[in-house]
Amino acid sequence: MGRVKLQVIKRTTKKLIERHKADFKDNFEENKKLVERYVSVSNKKLRNNMAGYVTKLMKKRTEE
Repeated sequence: MGRVKLQVIKRTTKKLIERHKADFKDNFEENKKLVERYVSVSNKKLRNNMAGYVTKLMKKRTEE
């Protein structure tokens, strides 16, 4: 059973992917830098959660 993500993280991440789909990859480290550039995140844990969710969604899209 996985961890539950906050709706704020999911909503913001999906908007980021819609706007900057070409920039995001399936690499966590690169996505972490991009999330920091596009969104003013208040703390490191929130940024990492968003970057992890972006990475998960991008991996899912490449598998399809």
